[in-house]
Amino acid sequence: MPIVVFNQKGGVGKSTITCNLAAISASQGLRTLVIDLDPQGNSTSYLLGGTATDDQPTVAGFFEHTLSYSFKSIPPTDFVRSTPFENLDVMPSSAALSELVVKLESRQKIYKLREALAELAQTYDRIYIDTAPALNFYTRAALIGATGCLIPFDCDSFSRQALYALLDNVQEIRADHNPALEVEGIVVNQFQARANLPQRMVAELIEEGLPVLQPYLPSSVKIRESHELAQPMIYLDPSHKITQAFVALHDALRSKSV
Repeated sequence: MPIVVFNQKGGVGKSTITCNLAAISASQGLRTLVIDLDPQGNSTSYLLGGTATDDQPTVAGFFEHTLSYSFKSIPPTDFVRSTPFENLDVMPSSAALSELVVKLESRQKIYKLREALAELAQTYDRIYIDTAPALNFYTRAALIGATGCLIPFDCDSFSRQALYALLDNVQEIRADHNPALEVEGIVVNQFQARANLPQRMVAELIEEGLPVLQPYLPSSVKIRESHELAQPMIYLDPSHKITQAFVALHDALRSKSV
């Protein structure tokens, strides 16, 4: 069940949510893959640390192969790298993604990722896809190929304005390209329980019938340490409150998929 983590607004925690949920899947014994479609490569850096380099297989290499006329088919697993964490692999990002997009669009390669995801699903129990903060070629390709979409939300008015447009875009892709695509839910990130605005804003989303997931992810400076050390929270500090919130969120999503 490939899950896309997507929001057109930047800075809402897409990479953090992607990598921490994936790490929990892996720690529970599930064969897990992260595909990093954001040219900034934050998920790649989070999982590979200083070993993340473009001279190794990347997701850009996969897309470049789709443009070739070679009769030799290269399986998508050839563009995957192992991470230091058991059961957790990554298809790394690359700055070359930005250079390839015009060719991919002109050659109508938008469905190639869906084909690869179907093949990768034979190897992995869980696939998480990190995306850029834009509805671009790669994000559309991910939404066309995935079965689920998680939407990070960081409790400000700009995020709320972007949320409605995002939901419309997801529903349009579902109607036109991928009827199996479901919005798994809205992940409330950096939630401050003692502040009035976040409480009111989340309550209003729930009143509107939007699929707000529990639990909410609290703000924590520990996440910054996790980024710096390239260790998702389940490995860095399993007992921390934000780790436990991630575990509860992961398990709630896992129970939905059973």
